[in-house]
Amino acid sequence: MCGRKMGGNEMQKKPVLGIVGLSDGDKEVHEQLKEIVQAQVDAIVQALRDSGEVEVIEAKELVSSVKVAKEQAEYLKSMGVDGTILSYGVFAFPNFSAIVAQNGKGPFLLAANLNPDWPGMVAMLAAGGALNHLGIKHFRASGDVRKPKVLEKYIRFSKCAKVVSRLNGQKYGLIGGRSLGMYSATVSMQDWQKIFGVDIDHMDQSELVRIADEIPDNQVEKAFQWLTENVGRIAYNGTTFTPDKLKTQIRHYEALKRIIAENGYDFVGVKCHYEMSRHYCTECIAAAFCNDSYDWDGKKEPIVYACEADSDAALTMQILKLLTDEPVIFMDVRHYDEEYNVMVFCNCGSQSTYYATGTDDYKANLAKTTLYPVLDIYAGGGCHVNLMTKEGHATIARLNRKEGKYRLTIIPADFVELPEKKMDETTMEWPHVFAKLPFDYQIFLDQFDANHCHAVMGDVVEELKMICEMLNIEVEILGKE
Repeated sequence: MCGRKMGGNEMQKKPVLGIVGLSDGDKEVHEQLKEIVQAQVDAIVQALRDSGEVEVIEAKELVSSVKVAKEQAEYLKSMGVDGTILSYGVFAFPNFSAIVAQNGKGPFLLAANLNPDWPGMVAMLAAGGALNHLGIKHFRASGDVRKPKVLEKYIRFSKCAKVVSRLNGQKYGLIGGRSLGMYSATVSMQDWQKIFGVDIDHMDQSELVRIADEIPDNQVEKAFQWLTENVGRIAYNGTTFTPDKLKTQIRHYEALKRIIAENGYDFVGVKCHYEMSRHYCTECIAAAFCNDSYDWDGKKEPIVYACEADSDAALTMQILKLLTDEPVIFMDVRHYDEEYNVMVFCNCGSQSTYYATGTDDYKANLAKTTLYPVLDIYAGGGCHVNLMTKEGHATIARLNRKEGKYRLTIIPADFVELPEKKMDETTMEWPHVFAKLPFDYQIFLDQFDANHCHAVMGDVVEELKMICEMLNIEVEILGKE
């Protein structure tokens, strides 16, 4: 198993797919054709394993009866697969596919080679029709799996199935309630359970304060020295931001780590404003390093943390994290810069320091990071975590709701790096993302339905579209006609 998160059990990072070969229902015909059916299964399994991106669990036998269809579907499901491939090398009775789909673990991918000698494609189409009659959503991959474009379909399906499968049954820690009166940050517990399979557990922010007092002094000192040695600049001001106040922020992060571990939270949102930020400290250190792939204790699993208890932000970020296995950016929408033709995203507290370079090199990332005193409106004191996000192609995403119905807004973008003085024009203390959008910025301002959005590096637009199809929620590609 790969990696360990702060809360919950160990999790295999690679997608795990089950695969079952389906055959003819006549015993004699099946005996004549079973080697062809098995060869198709073997080709898919070999290609996926050779890719290094997918783990595969094979059914124990080929399906040639309703009884075996149910047995093998239940077997693969019991093995904890993220989704199931139904493989067709010859014509297979469509009712077998229906039985597998009704008793197995979805999402389902129907797969057939384009082989003129044998009607595997016909079987796939017949099975697809059967599943659609039953209202069972599925996906298809046709063609030789050894060809890169065909293999890409399998891998994309596997990654998306992993997201949907592992999101289901997760536990979200909502620490504090609605922040700053934001409707778009609050969600329905019932909707989350019904649509995403996610449970919401509500905890008061006072637990951060209580547990912070229990953190051992030696752990706080270890963290303080690590930050002192590695952060590029720590701009103490002798009043609201002092070494003692930074240690208070460290204590709050350590308290959050304990809360996550003890309650089995898979991702969290923390209110902060104004109970914490005005009376104790801002939660910026917690936000930065919870989302990071490291802290003073070494490498770790990033745990999604959404500022201002923005729960739809947290869920969007968790989807992106499960898809990419990387930290996710939390951004505030702030400004449009006409000089450089960029949208300026400037978060009020912090974001993952990973994005200073886009690597796990904490020394390189922290060297580009500044801890500034908090703004005067945050009387509790502490620091904001400033950095400029590295340049590169990225995918911005955000779950939104219209009259309670979910959609995912997706925006391909190119992040750019600008002169550091550009950060002074907004709020220099805060982390910045400068993004070139592939459409007029006014479209964004006219149509986007939240003040927060989220991103990962790379192009994952097609994967997000497939995930939405699996979850049965709408997709909005902003700027697309």
